[in-house]
Amino acid sequence: MKGIYTTDYGKIIIDTSVIAKMAGLKAIGCFGIVGMAALSKRDGIVKLLTRNSLTKGIQVTIEQNEIVIDFHVIVAYGVSIKTISDNLVDAVTYQVESATGFKVKKINILVEGVRVID
Repeated sequence: MKGIYTTDYGKIIIDTSVIAKMAGLKAIGCFGIVGMAALSKRDGIVKLLTRNSLTKGIQVTIEQNEIVIDFHVIVAYGVSIKTISDNLVDAVTYQVESATGFKVKKINILVEGVRVID
């Protein structure tokens, strides 16, 4: 699904992969987020994604120009998950809404693992 704006000059179409990349880049800059995670369906192992493939840990859906984002994240050990979640939601909502003009309806955060940071 894509987000579509209709203007006097034509249509603006925003692909969900663009929104996922934007949200992912903002998310990995948030305090307490180690990175995005991907769950291997074959063996059930969680893998930390590199910056180039971070969108594999993010799913974006658009319904009636409202965005729902699912993040699969790995968090830093010893940091409050609620604090991390609040920061992530605030930062990503602001970034996505200001860049796209669409409303972020919901952000789901699925914590797939915890890592110790040196």
